[in-house]
Amino acid sequence: MRIEETILKNLVLNEEYSLKVLPFVEPEYFTDIVERKVFGLIKSFVEKYKALPSKESLIIEIEEIEDFTEDQYKNAVSLVSNFSENKEANNQDWLKDQTETFCRDRALYNAIMSSVEIIKGKEKKYTKDAIPKILSDALAVSFDTSVGHDYIENSDARYDSLHRVEKRIPFDLEQFNTITKGGLPPKSLNVIMAGTGVGKSMFMCHCAANCLVQNKNVLYITLEMAEERIAERIDANIMDISMDDLYKLSKKEYISKLKSSTSGISGKLIVKEYPTACANVNHIRNLLSELKIKRGFVPDIIFVDYLNIMSSARIRSDGANSYLFVKSIAEELRGLAVEEDVPVVSATQVNRGGFSNSDFGLEDTSESWGLPATVDFMCALISTEELDENGKIMVKQLKNRYNDAVANRKFVIGVERSKMKFFDITQQSHGPISGSNQTDDMDYGHGFGPSEHDVDLPKTQTNYNDWNFEDE
Repeated sequence: MRIEETILKNLVLNEEYSLKVLPFVEPEYFTDIVERKVFGLIKSFVEKYKALPSKESLIIEIEEIEDFTEDQYKNAVSLVSNFSENKEANNQDWLKDQTETFCRDRALYNAIMSSVEIIKGKEKKYTKDAIPKILSDALAVSFDTSVGHDYIENSDARYDSLHRVEKRIPFDLEQFNTITKGGLPPKSLNVIMAGTGVGKSMFMCHCAANCLVQNKNVLYITLEMAEERIAERIDANIMDISMDDLYKLSKKEYISKLKSSTSGISGKLIVKEYPTACANVNHIRNLLSELKIKRGFVPDIIFVDYLNIMSSARIRSDGANSYLFVKSIAEELRGLAVEEDVPVVSATQVNRGGFSNSDFGLEDTSESWGLPATVDFMCALISTEELDENGKIMVKQLKNRYNDAVANRKFVIGVERSKMKFFDITQQSHGPISGSNQTDDMDYGHGFGPSEHDVDLPKTQTNYNDWNFEDE
């Protein structure tokens, strides 16, 4: 007996099997039109009456199919009439596995045939860029029989998950590791908010360089600056050289210094530029497929510079307000993070009101309140003249699903703009911060002593409480 006949028979006679597999079987998996029509009748009956059809009811339904030829009608009646008690029902696991294999094979076959039609130009609905997604969706076909987490019965598994060490990508900034419990976890969307020119791109370039040094594969998507400008910033960071001195290097000196700075690094960093407002998550998905096929490159983390100047894969920019548009982009990026099992890092602007403030909150997010509602982690980079003069920048937690956002709400890190670098500084150099749980004896020097990086603030400004940094 053919597997198609076995599937149809058990969908009618085997309730346990039918409940498990019917949601995953599609009509197009059946190449024979008679079997496809019979399957459609079975699925429609179950969806409408919440019960399995009898052979008699199916035969009556078959008689009402108008586009059947006489031979097709006879074959359909014969097929259903031959449904009899099945021996396969004694082995439910085998039956389910065979059906899953059938569905996956048919889905892959259909995907390949569709791809051929696209290449030939006969399929007008999709472009060639859609082929990797069509094939990956076919390969992902599987029967997910999970019906949820039983709070009492699954307590052992829940305890194990509570004590499982989650894979994270750490920062080289200890205070960020503290507030994120060790770094950025996979399947997360993390956003940096700041005003124009404060350092959003610089911070992401610094983090990208740090990930590369950790031997991670890094994908950096830029929609604002050219690929070469991003690479230059990462050059300065990794080589520990100012941007001015970077331009003065001869080609021989440049190559030598780069090799010296990256020796022992096994990770790769790919920078890809897209025109502003012209790329959405589907472009990134296609890029990921191409990188995997052509270069064997699979990223451990993805940077998108930056979220607000992307386009949405679902909503046209001229057909929606900014709230829905930006929220849609954020949801799509977070969905990509879940699909690829990686953290995604991006940035957003503050609005006009926040730009002129020395302190701001979630309400100052540019364009859409839907963005902070979607992200897992969000922090602000705050700059003032006093901080700039002393080579420092204020960080304020705005949202944190990894840890308590109230603890260590605000802290200060050092910034060396000429080298595109951020670094830890000792707490003593900047005094207590309002809204922070840092203690005066906490030292986050991380190899940078006060003689190199810690510059005392003017005596009249050593206490940030005087700057009214309390939450609104």
